[in-house]
Amino acid sequence: MPFPPPKEQLDLITANTVEIITEKELEAKISHSLKTRTPLKVKLGADPSRPDLHLGHSVVLRKLRDFQDLGHEAILIIGDFTAMIGDPSGKSKTRPQLTAEEARRNGESYFEQASKILDPKKTTICWNSDWLGAMTFADVIRLSSHCTVARMLERDDFERRYRSGEPISIHEFLYPLAQAMDSVHLKNDIELGGTDQKFNLLVGRDLQREYGIAPQVCITMPLLVGTGGVEKMSKSLGNAICFNDPPTDMYGRMLSIPDTLITNYCSLLLPPGTADIGSITEESATDPRSAKRMLARNIVALYYSPEAAEEAQSHFDRVFVQKKAPENIELFELSHSEITVVDLLVELGAASSKTDARRMIQQKAILIDEERIEEINASITLSIEPKTLRAGKRKFFRIATGKQG
Repeated sequence: MPFPPPKEQLDLITANTVEIITEKELEAKISHSLKTRTPLKVKLGADPSRPDLHLGHSVVLRKLRDFQDLGHEAILIIGDFTAMIGDPSGKSKTRPQLTAEEARRNGESYFEQASKILDPKKTTICWNSDWLGAMTFADVIRLSSHCTVARMLERDDFERRYRSGEPISIHEFLYPLAQAMDSVHLKNDIELGGTDQKFNLLVGRDLQREYGIAPQVCITMPLLVGTGGVEKMSKSLGNAICFNDPPTDMYGRMLSIPDTLITNYCSLLLPPGTADIGSITEESATDPRSAKRMLARNIVALYYSPEAAEEAQSHFDRVFVQKKAPENIELFELSHSEITVVDLLVELGAASSKTDARRMIQQKAILIDEERIEEINASITLSIEPKTLRAGKRKFFRIATGKQG
């Protein structure tokens, strides 16, 4: 396909970015691409330290999709080898290392989920163990000679840890160099990353120059603030909305974001040209509840379908607005007719343990047929007529004994 004019490309590429190093070089690379009819090679490194992606990851993935839509080559590097080192970016202590098997398994899941944004048929997938794993110890020594300890300590998180007396393992210094070798191996034109990846991206740019390769342009994207409105989105902080969250959970968690994040989420998470962007932005100032409902519908539709988005909204309204049980609750047929509520909660998986179940009862979070259970030792009698159990705000179960007619 023919490449769009330079200005059209630059308008799309620069949208929502934090920093481009350098924009002049980016313009030159686009001009050369047009002149030679050669797509730019755009690299994004994926750290498979976890098997699940959240909307924070989508910010940089969507930028990679922008390049795909412009006709350029999107290269997704699954860092299965570097995951065994552990990326120290923004961390105050050494990260645990993954085994090769864990990294590979997580990486496969990463690509499957990333394909909800990227065009998988137009995405080149690479595993950096293919070239990093082939390096000898002598190769690693030669690679290390291209960077000084002083340069490594320029990195904010390393400097903080050094000054505070926190240990920094030598292998952590190898992470930026290993990631930089990806750029040397691929000879890519551009590398994308979050603002927390700036140091790694710049090391890649420097190392390409050391190896006689035209240095990559580094493009950093903002870090998405989590649902709590303070810290960056992270599953470990409990403020994340994940790609694989059920549509009802995704919709509900989108409604929980602070009003101040509506326009930010809208601009970073929705593709350019989304019909509702203008309405969401406009209503965020006067009717934030309505704006969040539109935003939530659009997000669920992106990761599932418009039909799933409508169903998720109907579910939310029924359960949280009208205070009714959701429709089509899964039926659990139990082999006994008499059971304590504590045992029942554990058996259904509504509680992780009996202690957890007792805590839920004490917090008045358990209702059976809309009757609140307040006695720790309460028992219930089941029959072939299903009862509805509600655990907290979101978990519902239909329970019965024996076969249904």
